[in-house]
Amino acid sequence: MAPARPTATVLAMLLAAATAALLLAGLSAGSEGWSLAWSEAWTLVRDIRAPRSAGAWLAGALLGLAGAIAQGLFRNPLADPYLLGSAAGAGLGVVLVLAAGGAAGASIGLATASALLQAGLVGAAFAGALGGVALTLLLAGGAARPMSLLLCGVVVGVLLGAVSELVLLVSPDALRGKQVFLLGTTGFLGWDGVGVLAAVLALALPIALRVSRALDALVLGEASAASLGVPLAQVRLLLVSLMALATGAAVAQVGLIAFVGLVAPHLVRRCVTVAHGPLLALSALTGGVLLLAGDLAARSVIAPQELPVGVLTAVLGGLYLLLLLRRSRG
Repeated sequence: MAPARPTATVLAMLLAAATAALLLAGLSAGSEGWSLAWSEAWTLVRDIRAPRSAGAWLAGALLGLAGAIAQGLFRNPLADPYLLGSAAGAGLGVVLVLAAGGAAGASIGLATASALLQAGLVGAAFAGALGGVALTLLLAGGAARPMSLLLCGVVVGVLLGAVSELVLLVSPDALRGKQVFLLGTTGFLGWDGVGVLAAVLALALPIALRVSRALDALVLGEASAASLGVPLAQVRLLLVSLMALATGAAVAQVGLIAFVGLVAPHLVRRCVTVAHGPLLALSALTGGVLLLAGDLAARSVIAPQELPVGVLTAVLGGLYLLLLLRRSRG
């Protein structure tokens, strides 16, 4: 007999407990090992470990939410938050700022250029992610036709990726910075970044929950959803905008984190059967737990050195999907 599946409430409580435990572990994990003696290193805990742990959870929650929106919107369990050109756009924005920073360093001084570079990377990644999605919407003529939107997203991703490579040919010094961004890291998170992530999550999640019934209607098909009075074009545009906002905010702060947005909704659906409203909220909780757990592992596996958290999530997420594929074939 198969084990009983938990209810959505039970799963939410388990995820909340896991979040609390992982946040506590995040405050205790350092380059020299684990310690609960916070008073002896209070400045380190307050200024580095706490914002890093909180920011990792918030970024994961945004990616989980964006992944659930993408899979519901396109009715495809393989859809992920980077589907519509946001990743390529963010990468291009980062490369342009890095190239400009390298050129400025020779004329205004390395210290000033470094400060401007750090201030501009987050904004460039965010603007690039939103710009990539906006270009996809422009080419697709809006969000009314999901298949056209997907195809245009692929084209935009390839196009912006090619432009990034051309910029790197002109300014090869930007390559290392781009690699750090592509691998993903939570090491640069501060309280300002945590505030931005929290504000975006507080804005995006309630709006997504308000329109979640439209995703439930889309499960029945476009014709049925339209007959139920769902304004498909407007709802799709709103959901794409929320997905772009959540993805852009997360990518701007932690870089490209692979598989969290794709795997989080899968894990929720394997545990519970719920409508899209609870699915969105539970996917956000699951994404936060996944990225925070990955960040802790990245800090601890080869301490005092760190693994790129994006590489770790890619390996574990890929293994999970391969396991699902093997089971489905069986």
